[in-house]
Amino acid sequence: MNDAAAPASYNFADLWEAVWPLVSDREALVCGPQRRTYAQLAERANRLAHHLRAAGVGPGDRIGLFLRNDAGYLEAMIAAFSLRAVPVNMNHRYTGEELGFLIADSGAVALLVHETLTGAVATVPGGVDHLRTLLVLDDPDPATVEGDRADLPGATTYEDALAASSPDPVATPGRSGDDEYLMYTGGTTGRPKGVQWRQEDAFFACIGGGDPMRLSGPVDEPGQLLERIVPAFSFLPLAPLMHAAAQWTTWSWLLAGGKTVLMPGRLHGPTVWQAVVDEGVNSLTVVGDAVGRPLVEAWEAEPDRWDVANLFAISNGGAPMSPSLKTRLAELFPGRAIVDGFGSSESGVQGSQRLQAGDPITGLARFAPGPLTGVFDDDLRPVAPGSGVIGRVANAGRLPRGYLNDPAKTAETFVEVDGQRYCFTGDLATVEPDGTIQLLGRGSLCINTGGEKVFPEEVESVLVDHPSVADVLVVGTPDERWGSAVTAVVEPADADAPPSLDDLREHARAHLAGFKIPKRLVVVDRVVRSPAGKADYRWAQAAAAEGFEATGG
Repeated sequence: MNDAAAPASYNFADLWEAVWPLVSDREALVCGPQRRTYAQLAERANRLAHHLRAAGVGPGDRIGLFLRNDAGYLEAMIAAFSLRAVPVNMNHRYTGEELGFLIADSGAVALLVHETLTGAVATVPGGVDHLRTLLVLDDPDPATVEGDRADLPGATTYEDALAASSPDPVATPGRSGDDEYLMYTGGTTGRPKGVQWRQEDAFFACIGGGDPMRLSGPVDEPGQLLERIVPAFSFLPLAPLMHAAAQWTTWSWLLAGGKTVLMPGRLHGPTVWQAVVDEGVNSLTVVGDAVGRPLVEAWEAEPDRWDVANLFAISNGGAPMSPSLKTRLAELFPGRAIVDGFGSSESGVQGSQRLQAGDPITGLARFAPGPLTGVFDDDLRPVAPGSGVIGRVANAGRLPRGYLNDPAKTAETFVEVDGQRYCFTGDLATVEPDGTIQLLGRGSLCINTGGEKVFPEEVESVLVDHPSVADVLVVGTPDERWGSAVTAVVEPADADAPPSLDDLREHARAHLAGFKIPKRLVVVDRVVRSPAGKADYRWAQAAAAEGFEATGG
């Protein structure tokens, strides 16, 4: 293994090309019926790179990935990086108008799309005739997805494009750690924003720096990555590859010789647990309660069905997890690590909380900060431990260049403090007497009711435990007396027996201060979230306003 050619830089393509020959016969990726060894993944990515180059795609060009989970998603990322092009993650739930915005904002010159998503592409305002190439992929498991189909003039079938292209490696001069890695945020409170990273910085801040489990520490130089190949490891992220939670962890294990297992369609608890068994999954990652609770429910319905002896860690990232769900996971899976991660597309991975059965769990995640993470007050001074002051979480070190096409937002988010550049993502927190950081929630979502601050995530983590609540988001709605009233938007567990406001208030009273208890309730058929389970507060705000008006409030 030490005789292998060391990567020339922290460029993702350089790292990939150094690692994959060492594990060529291992499985790299499983997605439903799709299975790819490292060698197969490399060959197919080479073929795609040749097709893209022939279509005029080159350094700095951006390639849109309007895809659900698919082996082709990873093949496209590898192909793009090998050309010094930039893959663009695109939410597969977007309408034609939303997709059109993202194509224009990113400047994408090529697009890959699943066949069941072509209907949205056909409705992009102004069309997509300007694209240099448009590739249509078959869904890995059509029975697990729904979507509208449309004929797209000029489109090429993905497999035909690969079959007609060379499997030989693609050489692209000038690759380096300065090449771009672009990650669009979810846009739950506004338009999605493209976060521009240098690949070298993203390698360390986002994908572990050669240490996927954060145990050995990051590598000191690129060649050390070849010494970090794991004997065997199987990882299952329950998020789509268009989301950082899956993309970063998948690349972490890809560069360590591990296997990533992806679910090809909608979330189905029994199918997930069967995949854990069939693929010998060692680590499973969920995205908040919206993903974690259906898994727990499936397990509890058939507790003796699955043998998950290989599973040693269940982690969370991308959305808050309620204390009750963490507690239940620790009870159901004793001896396994329950890990609650914290970070964002702008900051990279900032910290994590490891829990075992019996650990006291209250509130949102609490974590020990690293040397470059802190909490600052309104005057940009560090919050003193135990002071009770609410401040903004920020981290320094390896950070993005900024937001694509948004210098004002870049200046607002990336701020210099005492000569050090920090990323302020909007997360608010206090610092406990022992120096740990207790997260409270996003400041942009904070509800000011009668002068008191209420963080939606805290209220949601309590309400979701009510037996009549399947899912819930909390927002503020205008109120003459309070300025803003805490309002619960609830998806009932039983549509014929929704909870009443009194039910929820009584349930919350034992856990929350009086001003945090909801003053209003709006019942909906379904709470809308992103494909990864992240809350859509824009939708919740509109649903709350509409529901309040409908009841004559």
